[in-house]
Amino acid sequence: MKQPDTDELCRICGKESETIQHITAACEQLAATEYVKRHDGLAKVIHQKLAETAELIEDKSPYYKYTPANILEIENFKLSWNRSILTDKTIPFNGPDITFMNKKTKNTFLIDIAVPDTHNLAKTITDKQNKYQELVNETCAMWKQKAAQVLLIVI
Repeated sequence: MKQPDTDELCRICGKESETIQHITAACEQLAATEYVKRHDGLAKVIHQKLAETAELIEDKSPYYKYTPANILEIENFKLSWNRSILTDKTIPFNGPDITFMNKKTKNTFLIDIAVPDTHNLAKTITDKQNKYQELVNETCAMWKQKAAQVLLIVI
């Protein structure tokens, strides 16, 4: 705990005021490690449940022991983890956290996960919805899908 007479700046980055909001979602020193661990922990749970539901995996290990495979694929489904989607034209945002394709119904879901703090929640949702729209269009055309959509999971 901070002592009453100490500086208000964050003890980790030393740049911003040390508030709950800063520590949980805005400290640039924590972004590369702790925030990524939190994000990936949530993404792994979602990946595992999708893989189990689509019968892409048989092992029902606890979520905290699960390690997602880069690609899981069977006749009707394909599930990708943290893979960029190669497109014919350059698209700046081509790497959703999870890509889930139902080959039978020709539907693709680009799943992106965010764990922002309340002060930038609305901005995060808007930014993520906008950034993947071009990839949705390109995915439909390239993979001959009936539909592709972005699923945002914001916690």
